[in-house]
Amino acid sequence: MKEIESNKQAWSLLAEDHYNHFKKRFLDNTLSLNQIIVKELGDITGKKVLHLQCNTGADSILLAKMGAIVTGVDLVPENAYYAEKLAEELQITNVNFIESDIMTLMEKHQEKYDIVFTSEGAVGWLPDLIKWGHTIRHFLKEDGFFYVNDSHPIYLIFDEEKIQNEELTVKYPYFKKDPDEDNYIGGYASDSKEGKNYFWGYTISEIINALANAGLFIEYFNEYDVSTPGMGGSVKDESGLYCIPYFKGKLPITFSLKASVR
Repeated sequence: MKEIESNKQAWSLLAEDHYNHFKKRFLDNTLSLNQIIVKELGDITGKKVLHLQCNTGADSILLAKMGAIVTGVDLVPENAYYAEKLAEELQITNVNFIESDIMTLMEKHQEKYDIVFTSEGAVGWLPDLIKWGHTIRHFLKEDGFFYVNDSHPIYLIFDEEKIQNEELTVKYPYFKKDPDEDNYIGGYASDSKEGKNYFWGYTISEIINALANAGLFIEYFNEYDVSTPGMGGSVKDESGLYCIPYFKGKLPITFSLKASVR
């Protein structure tokens, strides 16, 4: 699929920068998981976790530091390489990484997991959420669960520059099916670079229905007006996460969802 191949090439341009960024933050002891994620995941000590779309492995390593046995998966060969390198340099041994398109992961990997996990800027890079849902179910043990924390699809419809100036202008129609094309990528842990990439907008119903279609039971769907840096919020609030002050209490920025095998 040409869009997936373009995304692979575009994200590869950022891999080394992301590795350097997150390595510095680990060494400075300034990197931590979103505290909403930590609270909602609960105690994951000894749990086998499959982290989908793990980028260069920073969150996979943070999950491993919480005591989980983690396998990170990413589309980009350079991301998998730098994730392994980062884990080795940080002497984190309970994590490993696989290079794979999520859409084909079932064809090459057969282990089962207590938790399948994805977070923060991941869902929109996938062209087929129905297959995503069945992939998640395939890798879960019979008593396992899936957890996602990502950008709220309502927030994603608005012009990303104007919203910071307290203006809501729909730039990305909520029900649009074709991916949005961009010629630049990066910005939150790397300078923006030229590389054509494609992002598929998603709706709340598409996420829930994809998981339900795969036979998963939705335990909760939570909505938040805060995010981690680079995910929408611009000003740190009392929670330590970031909000848009004018829209605090008015507009969702992120959501979380837990779905279990029942």
